[in-house]
Amino acid sequence: MISYGRQSISDDDISAVVETLRGDWLTQGPIVERFEDAVAEYVGAKYAISFSNGTAALHGAVVAARIGAEDHVVTSPLTFMASANAARYVGATPELVDINPSTLNIDVESVPVDKPVVPVHFAGLPVRLDLLHHGNRVIIEDAAHALGARTPDGPVGNCANSDMTCFSFHPVKPITTAEGGMVTTNNDEFAKRLKEFRSHGIVRRPEIDPWYYSIDELGFNYRLTDLQSSLGISQLKKIDAFIARRNEIASRYRDLLNDSPVELPPEAPEGYLHGYHLFVIQVDDRRRVFDALRSAGIGVQVHYVPVHHHPISRDIELSPGGLPHCDRYYSRAISLPIYPDLTDDEQDFVVSTLRSNL
Repeated sequence: MISYGRQSISDDDISAVVETLRGDWLTQGPIVERFEDAVAEYVGAKYAISFSNGTAALHGAVVAARIGAEDHVVTSPLTFMASANAARYVGATPELVDINPSTLNIDVESVPVDKPVVPVHFAGLPVRLDLLHHGNRVIIEDAAHALGARTPDGPVGNCANSDMTCFSFHPVKPITTAEGGMVTTNNDEFAKRLKEFRSHGIVRRPEIDPWYYSIDELGFNYRLTDLQSSLGISQLKKIDAFIARRNEIASRYRDLLNDSPVELPPEAPEGYLHGYHLFVIQVDDRRRVFDALRSAGIGVQVHYVPVHHHPISRDIELSPGGLPHCDRYYSRAISLPIYPDLTDDEQDFVVSTLRSNL
């Protein structure tokens, strides 16, 4: 089976993990901070705070921003449910704004100016945050797809036009720590609250006693381990090569499918670098094409069942016109395989099988 996405693990990644296994620390040790420093340096942010997964990172970000029950948090309907659930975790209400069909990202010009927002860099294409009015509201980037992507303002994650950026290190993401997440920020107070929240809310109080700590607010055990961090450090060294290869594969898909009836995904505008976590085409009679590709051993997928299609979203009020752009996209979308180790021969097989079933 040719998967739509998978990890790219080499001997140096394995050696890094083995070295940690033979060391003194498996968790809560120095390698975690080393990984955080490496990510912060890579994206150009003041702080990077690791979490056990990307969803935990989103949870930490909304808590750090003191979003609560009185808030409505705006996000895209075209995302995994964690982007919306982050609001629910703190008692806030998710609110959805339709996508722009030319980018598949949230339509930034339709986002209310007075509400916190979680823009999603769908498939690795950066949201035009420079067009999103910041003002006094909180902007938390969901960049689970977009480590390694860039804008004219620098790497995604430098928070040039946001308060915090959340990454995921799931195996299909740009780099992996098996499970893992990270929040980057330039805000001292947010960084402090994020660090406390991911470790039970613990505040060390050595001025009282060398062993003493207090827990002033509710926190969770959302820590990343040294084992995972050692893998992350090794993977991060290859991120630029991974993104370059993803862009090569995407460019090749465009060439091979240019004269076909499929609708190709949006390209990055000038000055931007696409992360290409996903390569999503749109086709008529999606179910027939999907089943044919799966039957041929091609593990295509659909990203995503939109947020408002899930029963849990019955609490989300939609405008009378609904979310037509997202719904049209969802009815036609198929994610083709894209990951650094995908070979040209495998890609040729995907394309030939797709063409024969259009």
